[in-house]
Amino acid sequence: MWTLFLLAQHYDRRGQYEIALSKIDEAIEHTPTVIDLYSVKSRILKHAGDLAAAAAFADEARCMDLADRYVNSECVKRMLQADQVVLAEKTAVLFTKDGDQHNNLHDMQCMWYELASAESYFRQGNLGLALKKFLAVEKHYADITEDQFDFHSYCLRKMTLRTYVEMLKFQDRLHSHAYFHKAAAGAIRCYIKLHDSPPKSTAEEDNDMSKLLPSQKKKMRQKQRKAEARAKKEAEEKNEESSASGISKSGKRHAKPVDPDPRGEKLLQVEDPLLEATKYLKLLQKNSPDSLETHLLSFELYMRKQKILLAFQAVKQLLRLDAEHPDSHRCLIKFFHKVGSMNSPVTDSEKLVWSVLEAERQTISQLHGKSLFETNNSFLEKHEASLMHRAAFGEMLYVLDPNSRSEAVKIIEGSTNNLMPRKNKGERKWKDGAATSLSMVVASSPLLKRFEIASRNGALGPVGEWKLIDCIAVHKLLGTVLVDQDAALRWKVRCAEYFPYSTYFEGSGSSASPNSALNQICKSAENGSSSHSVADHIVESVTSNGKQETFKDLTI
Repeated sequence: MWTLFLLAQHYDRRGQYEIALSKIDEAIEHTPTVIDLYSVKSRILKHAGDLAAAAAFADEARCMDLADRYVNSECVKRMLQADQVVLAEKTAVLFTKDGDQHNNLHDMQCMWYELASAESYFRQGNLGLALKKFLAVEKHYADITEDQFDFHSYCLRKMTLRTYVEMLKFQDRLHSHAYFHKAAAGAIRCYIKLHDSPPKSTAEEDNDMSKLLPSQKKKMRQKQRKAEARAKKEAEEKNEESSASGISKSGKRHAKPVDPDPRGEKLLQVEDPLLEATKYLKLLQKNSPDSLETHLLSFELYMRKQKILLAFQAVKQLLRLDAEHPDSHRCLIKFFHKVGSMNSPVTDSEKLVWSVLEAERQTISQLHGKSLFETNNSFLEKHEASLMHRAAFGEMLYVLDPNSRSEAVKIIEGSTNNLMPRKNKGERKWKDGAATSLSMVVASSPLLKRFEIASRNGALGPVGEWKLIDCIAVHKLLGTVLVDQDAALRWKVRCAEYFPYSTYFEGSGSSASPNSALNQICKSAENGSSSHSVADHIVESVTSNGKQETFKDLTI
């Protein structure tokens, strides 16, 4: 069983998800009571692109041991990745004090939960709650900074100078932590999206209502009343829970602060979203200067603010970090295309900026003596075999010449999913890391002995170079930027063959299929309760306090 457990993870690491799932299913059939098997199957399904099935199997693992906080946290992560925020909150409350998960998780500075829920809200388009969660993580770091002041006099009084110096060094690199980087970058993305698509004002909403028919107006008002009543009822229930949990054993009532903005609506009512985003961008530039994401956000922000020199500074930083990255190429072409389309300088300051850009352009090797079209073509010649580089070329070709959209689509669709070399860096690193544990069991396992011989002969099966996240990005590029729905549909059908477990591409093995892994979990051992939906199954597993429907008739 453990040999199959190891093989499933190995094939998952190589990207051969179908074989990995067959191995882990064989291990589960052998010993269906091991929790780790369900956790690994959940992880494999997550990598394969079926997030709903991954959440369901993570919940199965959680129900097998309700006292395990780690398994519970893994289940919450999978649910948030599948955008099942309500179910994730119900699962997280099982390990929080007095059942008030929001206040307790915030007070305990549980940043991974707040970041995961913020990303989920952002994917769903709920900018208010997403921004609220991102800023909550930023507040944790502000609290940590304030807490350091208590230790200055303490360390000097107790003469713990070595620890005091370590604390000062920690304070210097506090905002370079990965969690703060994610929170600041997420807040910047929220503010940029808020700037691009500002919420409608009351006058605009009234104007839209006046254009509707009387029957449509009536339905709209009914929906608004229901939504207001639902929100009021939820607020009353939360107040009752907080008041009930605020009574201690001695009978005293502990007053808890009431959140004045539970939906994050006030955070969206800012006059200048780009100004708010600049505050967090400066922290990223200071503490994460070697991150591509920092300078990509800087470029997007300053281009919207018409700060030409600051945007060019971001382009230079991107070229310094990775000049061949597709996003670096995009920013380079976009910037000089924007500069070329600007009016001739009139004022002295504009002339000075123009002269600086002309002088700096000569120092960029990609543009030296070339036009933007030639630079774009040479970029394609260098990286003709890479999917993301071809996508960047096609997008920039469309930016430079909107009439060449068909040519750009043809270049992207001409990409081929080449097989990876037999010994790539990732596989070699994986083999080196597993060499010790593998050698311990190879001698006693005929299956692993055959596996080792197959790996030496290169008979483990082909592995394509394309990644699921890259193919999703290309599909969005075809549908939203190039605005070619037929090409996007063709790409979706093509990628469904490469990624059969992806729910985004609606593959044959994904949750949309009746024979998928997600529907298998809903089938009972004997009574065949396959008519239940996945959501019902997860809700039952959360509210049943650990009644394992799948294993109730299991005999060992």
